[in-house]
Amino acid sequence: MVVFGRTAHYTQNELPEQKKDTVLPIETSREVVVQMHQGANAKLVQKKMDSLLKRVHKRYDFHGAVLVAKGDKVLYKNQIGYADFRKKKLLHEKSAFQLASVSKQFTATSIMLLYEEGKIKLTDSVTQFFPDFPYKDVTIKHLLTHTAGLPNYFWVAEHKWDEKEPPTNLEMMSLLEQTNTNRFFSAGRNFDYSNTGYFVLASIVEKVSGLPYADFVQEYVFEPLGMKNSYIYSFKKDTIRQHQLKGYRLYRGWRHISIPGTVNDAIVGDKNVYGNVEDMYKWIYGLNNGLLVSERSLKMMYEKGQTKYGRKIPYGFGFRIDNRGDDKIYHYGKWNGFSTGLIQYPEQELVIIILEHTSYNAMTSLNSKIKKIVEENFNS
Repeated sequence: MVVFGRTAHYTQNELPEQKKDTVLPIETSREVVVQMHQGANAKLVQKKMDSLLKRVHKRYDFHGAVLVAKGDKVLYKNQIGYADFRKKKLLHEKSAFQLASVSKQFTATSIMLLYEEGKIKLTDSVTQFFPDFPYKDVTIKHLLTHTAGLPNYFWVAEHKWDEKEPPTNLEMMSLLEQTNTNRFFSAGRNFDYSNTGYFVLASIVEKVSGLPYADFVQEYVFEPLGMKNSYIYSFKKDTIRQHQLKGYRLYRGWRHISIPGTVNDAIVGDKNVYGNVEDMYKWIYGLNNGLLVSERSLKMMYEKGQTKYGRKIPYGFGFRIDNRGDDKIYHYGKWNGFSTGLIQYPEQELVIIILEHTSYNAMTSLNSKIKKIVEENFNS
């Protein structure tokens, strides 16, 4: 198990007895210190990146932030555009973006922290924690790899929820139990990307740890790594923070209109993590360097899953896996005007983080342009 930096190795069958009466042990900070690349090549990349950001801002209405890391240092970090269009306030380095589906990485890591402490097994069924859960054959691993076949909770909330306030995780778990909405397929049969699976995982984190999901992630991920601008926000349940951004869309091609919250926006685990690019660098650096989970757990998170028939799927635990061409481990997200991307190229030791909040829709193209600039202009 991992006790924050000290690793003992167990096979899955050798994991220590589950300890569900307490949460994880608390140890001292493992804050990641951000260091910048220096030198002529770094300055050249920074100059070209500034030029690229100005172009995408002007031509494609990009209002966001970018961070590029090479090896163990940051090569580029900047933001461009407005934080608030009505007040004409510019983005700054503490502006906090909704991470959308990139949030799933934090849920998967929370599960692995509990797994390493022996509190859960990946083969545990959801019904061990929620006995009335109507889909009896679903395991934690099915949820992590999007092979559970669960119905879309967005649809359930929009058609079955009749309260004034949007449902919380616990209320949505109860609603799934009451409505018993038809599933897409039996567990393990296929791969189908599922927001439902990750809100269920967050609900398991709450049940096992005894902490609200937001508090668990804050205590065992954000605070240890020094992610001072990161938090989890549940619509209408939590207070809006000082630098928290709204999501926008363009109206008639010129006016930016803020996007209001919906009935699905109080659910956490599949989305609703907020942060800035520097915190996201601290996050991925800490995860990759053993500051959160063991090397063995990280390997599981970064491996392709598979169906019960043995067919490989392009997803690990909270990360998409692409072995075509340049291997990459990544995730994109899109929600209520926010567009996000965290892309790793392990062989090149390259990390690209992009956060945006005005419905920008060319994330993969921008990522490719950034990668090309680094490849052509930087030799470490």
